[in-house]
Amino acid sequence: MAELRALLVDWGGVLTEPLEDAMRAWAEVDGIDFEHYVSVMRSWLGDHHSDLAVTNPVAALERGEIEVPEFEQELARRLSAVTGTQLRADGLLQRMFDRFENAPAMSALVLRARHAGLRTGLLSNSWGNTYPREGWDDMFDAIVISGEVGMRKPEPEIFAHALDLLDVAPHETVFVDDLRPNVEAAAALGLVGVHHTSYDETVTELEALFGIPLRGDGSAGSR
Repeated sequence: MAELRALLVDWGGVLTEPLEDAMRAWAEVDGIDFEHYVSVMRSWLGDHHSDLAVTNPVAALERGEIEVPEFEQELARRLSAVTGTQLRADGLLQRMFDRFENAPAMSALVLRARHAGLRTGLLSNSWGNTYPREGWDDMFDAIVISGEVGMRKPEPEIFAHALDLLDVAPHETVFVDDLRPNVEAAAALGLVGVHHTSYDETVTELEALFGIPLRGDGSAGSR
């Protein structure tokens, strides 16, 4: 087996607390039934993201093909149609991303990985949001934001772009994402995929894959 020497991670749901927690908090603030939001996303992305559509407003936003206000208008229109109440479109995504909370343990893990000599990168599908980039210069060798490069996960091209920036081969790279279709897409290209569900599970798996301690206390985990 080739030596693993790079760690590529997602942002939302990996370097932040779980996406569902943020989405539920936003829905409550905006007075939206969370299941109504899920039904709209499912109509665009496919059931449980298992069959991602090629063309939909989410994909267009993530590639930077439409502007945030246009997406907000469309999402508000769809949600208003489902709920029967008018949702304010202006600032919708900002209200949503205001509910995202950083996961400092995961950020510290990435920083430790880089200090240990691994190449590290961020690969994130953007919704036109502003990222909290403080400390990223220390954390990452490469940063790939979908809306800035006109590609999105799970498209093969965006993985290839990230690998080129990191100057590593697919089989030398571990990719961590909270969405299984993205992990499966990476694995199909030869990367080692890790489906992130919790810090403890992910750090344990990464320590086993890389063979180095990555926990805050410096002790290696066990499988």
